[in-house]
Amino acid sequence: MTTTVLLTLVGLALVDSTSFGTLGVPLVMMLASDRRQVGRMIIYLATITLFYFLVGVALMLGLSALLENFGDVFQSRTFLWVQLVVGVGLFLLSWRFDSKKQKKQWEPRLGGPGTMVSLALTMGVVEVATMAPYLAAIGIMTASGLTPMQWGPVLAGYVLVMVLPPLALMAGRGLAGNWLEPKLARLRDWILKNAASMVGWTLAIVGFLIARDAAARLFDWFQ
Repeated sequence: MTTTVLLTLVGLALVDSTSFGTLGVPLVMMLASDRRQVGRMIIYLATITLFYFLVGVALMLGLSALLENFGDVFQSRTFLWVQLVVGVGLFLLSWRFDSKKQKKQWEPRLGGPGTMVSLALTMGVVEVATMAPYLAAIGIMTASGLTPMQWGPVLAGYVLVMVLPPLALMAGRGLAGNWLEPKLARLRDWILKNAASMVGWTLAIVGFLIARDAAARLFDWFQ
């Protein structure tokens, strides 16, 4: 795996870390007055991390089998043009998402450990189909021809990077709670208000990365 590919995966993981499920929900928990919020947040993040890792393993195994049978197709010039069109299409689609059109905002319902596990799984199921960065990362790892011994640790690292921001914010709140808490509250309110716009930005960034990868590979074709 090249450094460029690895940096692209890190960038996609950081984009994924800003989703409502991986950042918005933990912020709501973090700022709850209940003292159990830290334990609930750890349960939630552990569940959603494991969920995404298992989904990634399933996708990698399925795509790897597909690549073995149709590997030449994915390396063809026609497929690269299709990839370029998809990337540009995602970028253009991002402009349709506008939080100003939202009539109301949703806030997660907190509860005990069982509720946190259910909430994490629900958010995972709801978001995984629209997590373009994660799906793009799976595609990039598959196209790189990595073995399970290689992509396993990379995938684990990816999902851990996804949950680093809320963990860092939790640690920062513990060290500088009085100073940081008002800022976290504003960030939480902004995320709840601008959830749709965040989806739009995510699609734009992923569309750009997919299109850039296809354009670079097409450029090599013409060399």
